[in-house]
Amino acid sequence: MTTSVLVAGIGNVFLGDDGFGVEVVRELEKTELPDWVRVADYGVRGMHLAYDLAAADPELTVLVDATERGDEAGTVYVIELDTKARSPHPCLDAHGMQPDVVLDLLELLGGVPGRVVLVGCEPAVIDHRMGLSPVVERAVGTAVAAVTDIVANHGR
Repeated sequence: MTTSVLVAGIGNVFLGDDGFGVEVVRELEKTELPDWVRVADYGVRGMHLAYDLAAADPELTVLVDATERGDEAGTVYVIELDTKARSPHPCLDAHGMQPDVVLDLLELLGGVPGRVVLVGCEPAVIDHRMGLSPVVERAVGTAVAAVTDIVANHGR
């Protein structure tokens, strides 16, 4: 199968629950996934992610990150992103990891995003500290299962 999927863990491990995406990809690296799936820890390297997306041109990109939406801490979200809704004035933040910033950079590089899904978790603590809060740490397994389901359904 020639399908390509990139699973990108994003976030800052020095800001508590903001490191959620990084922890999820660490767990996913221990999981057997099809060989057409690449799992990578991007941390806070938005420019690197945009360049990799432009070069690889994956059919599906799964971004994994802490996502504040106002629900209970530890809530896991699966959100299909609208990649057609682009900003008329792209943001040029090489370290920005918000999906819109990465997609703006990708567009500036001449890339066209395929399907983009965000697997997010409502954070409890975004502050200068190492490690996830207990409630967000418990959500890592739920996010791993969500990503593996997304990948399995994409491959069908």
